[in-house]
Amino acid sequence: MTIIGTVAANFTRDLEQNYATIEEYVAQARARGVDFLVFPEAAIGGYLSSLGNHGDTRKNNARSLPPAISLDGPEIARVQSIVGDLVVAIGFCELGEDGETRYNAAAVLDGHRIYGSYRKVHQPLGENMSYSSGEGYGVFDTPIGRVGLQICYDKAFPEAARIMALKGAEIIASLSAWPAARTATAENLQEDRWTYRFNLFDAARALENQVFWVASNQSGTFGSLRYVGNAKIVDPGGNILDTTLLGSGLAVAEVDICESFTAMRAGMFHLRDRRPEKYGLLTEPESADDLAWRDLAHA
Repeated sequence: MTIIGTVAANFTRDLEQNYATIEEYVAQARARGVDFLVFPEAAIGGYLSSLGNHGDTRKNNARSLPPAISLDGPEIARVQSIVGDLVVAIGFCELGEDGETRYNAAAVLDGHRIYGSYRKVHQPLGENMSYSSGEGYGVFDTPIGRVGLQICYDKAFPEAARIMALKGAEIIASLSAWPAARTATAENLQEDRWTYRFNLFDAARALENQVFWVASNQSGTFGSLRYVGNAKIVDPGGNILDTTLLGSGLAVAEVDICESFTAMRAGMFHLRDRRPEKYGLLTEPESADDLAWRDLAHA
């Protein structure tokens, strides 16, 4: 059996506060026997304070951006010293190899090793003014199984999760800083339309790929953003095993990965029953007509 935990919590530019919050949830996870713990997007250094063409999404306003850190830097090493033998996934702003480019990134690691890292591919609402886009999706062998990583808006694109499932992912960790809607926000954020979409994407991606889906999220507020929490663990049948709902907290579920995969895939196994020869439009280069239609749709 494997015990999975996922966090909804608030992270800011205050790194010491971030480390204290990480320590708090690692202690809670250890007390509950957790083997794999997922922290939110931008848990080291916080996310952007706004979305769109303003605020700290401007590249010329770097002073207000999250600190850019390296995988081999002291910030990741500090996290490793906290987590010890616990395997965690955690989000941060990664400094590129050129010493200037920034990526919205995540890594899966424990106190002894970094098993893999990921740079966010899909960027919403001006995020590309602060971060460069990543190039693809990897799946990483860890002590708790094969883990894929994705970040926030990636969950709106089924191709991202499907690629990782085809690479043998057993668990996909989806780290987010997912806010409530910017307009016509619901008074009760649990009923907000962006909360609904967040939760729907989580269940759909788990079910269509028949994987364990672990969604973390920021909670509370930062800048103009009000986060919706709802960290959760979803099983390969699309069932939510535990969730934090809106508040900060730790969701935990005990799962049998091997037995669940065997049972689920003995019947309607979605990856086996694919018909890729029928999906040519997904991989063919875009035609002039396709490009014209897309430009019209965005006009």
